[in-house]
Amino acid sequence: MKIRSVKLREAHAAKGGGASFCSVLWDQKAQHLVTASSSDLSICIHDPLFPSLSPKTLRHHRDGVTALALSPNSTCLASGSLDHSVKLYKFPGGEFETNITRFTLPIRSLSFNKSGSMLAAAGDDEGIKLINTVDGSIARVLKGHRGSVTGLAFDPNGEYLASLDSTGTVILWELHSGRIVHNLKGIAPDTGVDVSTMNVLCWSPDGETLAVPGLRNDVVMYDRDTAEKLFSLRGDHIQPICFLCWSPNGKYIATSGLDKQVLIWDVNRKQDIDRQKFDERVCCMAWKPVENALAVMDVVGKYGIWENVIPSSMKSPTEDIPAQYKSNGVLLFDEEDPENSVSGSLSDIGENSNEESEPPSRKRWRKQSFSEENLGEDGEEIALYPKVDSHKKRNRSSKENLDSGNMGFRSTMATTKAKMQAAFQPGSTPVQPGKRRFLCYNMLGCITSIEHDGYSHIEIDFHDTGSTPRVPSMTDHFGFTMAALNEYGSVFANPCKGENNMSTLMYRPFGSWANNSEWSMRFEGEEVKVVALGAAWVAAVTSFNYLRIFSEGGLQRHVISLDGPVVTASGYKDKLAVVTHASDCLSSNDQMLEFRVFDVPHGTQPLRGRLPLSPGSSLSWFGFSEEGQLCSYDSKGVLRSYTSQFDGSWIPFFSAMKEKKPDENYWVTGLNASKLFCVVCKKPDDFPQVTPKPILTLLSLSFPLASSDLGSEAHENEFMMNSLHLFEIRRRMDEMASVGLDITSLDDDAFNLEAAQDKCILRLIASCCNSDKLVRATELVKLLSLEKSMRGAIKLVTALKLPNLAERFSSILEERLLDEAKKTAETNIKENYAPITANALHRGSKAPTPPETLNAVTMSSSPNLSAPLFKKIEKTQEGAKDGINKTTMVNETLQVRQKGDETSNKVVKQTRQPHDPSTKLSNKNGLNKSETSLGQSNRPSNPFLKSTIK
Repeated sequence: MKIRSVKLREAHAAKGGGASFCSVLWDQKAQHLVTASSSDLSICIHDPLFPSLSPKTLRHHRDGVTALALSPNSTCLASGSLDHSVKLYKFPGGEFETNITRFTLPIRSLSFNKSGSMLAAAGDDEGIKLINTVDGSIARVLKGHRGSVTGLAFDPNGEYLASLDSTGTVILWELHSGRIVHNLKGIAPDTGVDVSTMNVLCWSPDGETLAVPGLRNDVVMYDRDTAEKLFSLRGDHIQPICFLCWSPNGKYIATSGLDKQVLIWDVNRKQDIDRQKFDERVCCMAWKPVENALAVMDVVGKYGIWENVIPSSMKSPTEDIPAQYKSNGVLLFDEEDPENSVSGSLSDIGENSNEESEPPSRKRWRKQSFSEENLGEDGEEIALYPKVDSHKKRNRSSKENLDSGNMGFRSTMATTKAKMQAAFQPGSTPVQPGKRRFLCYNMLGCITSIEHDGYSHIEIDFHDTGSTPRVPSMTDHFGFTMAALNEYGSVFANPCKGENNMSTLMYRPFGSWANNSEWSMRFEGEEVKVVALGAAWVAAVTSFNYLRIFSEGGLQRHVISLDGPVVTASGYKDKLAVVTHASDCLSSNDQMLEFRVFDVPHGTQPLRGRLPLSPGSSLSWFGFSEEGQLCSYDSKGVLRSYTSQFDGSWIPFFSAMKEKKPDENYWVTGLNASKLFCVVCKKPDDFPQVTPKPILTLLSLSFPLASSDLGSEAHENEFMMNSLHLFEIRRRMDEMASVGLDITSLDDDAFNLEAAQDKCILRLIASCCNSDKLVRATELVKLLSLEKSMRGAIKLVTALKLPNLAERFSSILEERLLDEAKKTAETNIKENYAPITANALHRGSKAPTPPETLNAVTMSSSPNLSAPLFKKIEKTQEGAKDGINKTTMVNETLQVRQKGDETSNKVVKQTRQPHDPSTKLSNKNGLNKSETSLGQSNRPSNPFLKSTIK
């Protein structure tokens, strides 16, 4: 075999001539090569086309750089160091971004997931941090290793994270839950205290196979789902393997050993096809993404590029890359090459054995002198390997049944699993290095925080400084990342941190009779995800899917198990609303969320159901309006409110699609009955900065109505909004009346809203008449609540010269009057019959019978009009008079009404209540006022006095 030499050049000088762990990696387009060394503070960015030029140098660490990672789209560079910090840089410019996290011991390994949204970091303190690169928050801390974690690798399919420690233990973690799926102890070499040698592991590009250094100077392949050993690659390595990496297409793998050799393997054939001997141990390698080359770096800081690694007679390492696995940070597919399916290159096992031949000088066959033990093991490998082959081919055969034109798309969909939305705190903004952020922003005030020298400075500000207490600022040594605020106090929480993996919850009341009313709770291994506040209670939802409820003084009251991971939570007085995942996301990327509303003081759950979202969207804000209505706002800009209509439904009453400009985003802070409060952010910003102080914008709520043929969308929207508010007011009145509470204020609100609704309906009737929509106008007139409004509608259509419609309106009015007369008669009978009978028996006289009373009452030809939907409850309650006197008064009143309008008005004065709110409005319209009441009766909803009709 012909041995080629690879020329190396120094990038980092080794301290004292000793060995150190060095890193090398390519960017996505192979335009830059990045190197680092644990004996050097600097990171070097080289131009591979001009290696003689001085590299760009980044010096931000205080000690040697032990780990590098580049996001899939090559825009973000991460570095870990012996100084315990993990830093982020812009790439390829190299501008420093932030210290995204710190550990208590040196960092040993970094890895980005396929989308670049998450960074895994680990080192000598045995814990693995999963960091959201969007906001810098710690999504999860994984504990399970008993040695320094030296290898990390995200499953390309996004399900698992594989980790390897210095004792040779491999753990597969489920990213969704953070639990350990497989724990394979002692399957890799124990590297001991040699920090220049690190155990590493690597997923194949298709994500089906995990490659791990074996105990017999080999590479062992494990199945992604079962973690069973599939086969091993054993060749001329005479010492343990210390580094390995797959080629971009997954057909080859490069391994480096402590014997200073680098071997190139054909995975399909399970044999090494080339090798290279070096002067020093090669501790890191990286395949070039676009050409047939391999970058190598040794333990003394020298790097080089091994050109033409794969013989020209064989497939290039960048040929036939499955399109969805190309390292660009997004999923791709190529419709012209349907063979690039999910199964990847390992499904082509054995395909090249008969199609391609190698020159004798290039071939390197495995040694034939095996021991009995080796033969037995090889026999086992041969038996195991066809199972994998058949599994892959089964996937391939099923895909061949699909239409070839859609093969690439279907393959992509089969492997793309929608990501479940992470937990968030309503009204919070992401971490921004060196800038203050919102921990909470609502209709009452805001809580802001800024990190400085390892601790944070927290301030609480209220919008109305005149009526709220002044709260002093706070120094935060816990690293709080979430908070909630109400008029009684504030609550803070942080993710798990420290050696004991502790999460802290702290409550600070704004006023108390006790000197020390502040309290805190700690959770070991359990992370607080969301917090909420209400009247005399504090709530926290944790990573164990526990809802923990505390009293205002810190008494632990309730611990409730939720059905899924929490998304968010919000509190309002006695009510606590929690949103959780109901199931995994659908194939259409739609989130499946569920909401639950708890009545904390009473220990009940009045509401529970699915939370609707726009297709393909996520939840952006969740909370209560100022009136206590439960509302949600999604990423597509749709605001919904929960109503008891139709036994509980979510109604969309705002859509940003019709409001905002193309370059704007709305950041919601709260709402009331008619307005949405938000901060308008210019794209690409999705959230506001703390300084300058955000300016709130008030947007009118409006239903996403269809374009009407009337051209009166504003009036139609007003009509629907008034109907919704009237329904809710009536429901609350019924609830309050059932428990004996005063409903006077709600009664007045309903009165005002009815009057406004009638005006809106009259405008719509005019629009219908002008558009010749007479049937619709007839439907509208039936919804009028007041007699005066119906007479106004008759005058309106008469003025528009629509006599037929005016006649129809008059008929509707007469029918309404007759119906009301019957209802009034029935009400009077129920109220008068029983008292009259009792008094008559007491006096020894005969009581009138119900038919006699009914006949007397129905003699009136001019009964009053009442609203079809709403009856206003009496404000004053008077004692019942003698039954005989009541009957006499009713009969006298009905007889007087027959004499004419003038006498009728006098009688009406004697039958109306003195405190009726309609009296004030009646004076303005020249109508008579009521002064007395006939016993205790329900007043019709008409707030105006109704004249009689002859």
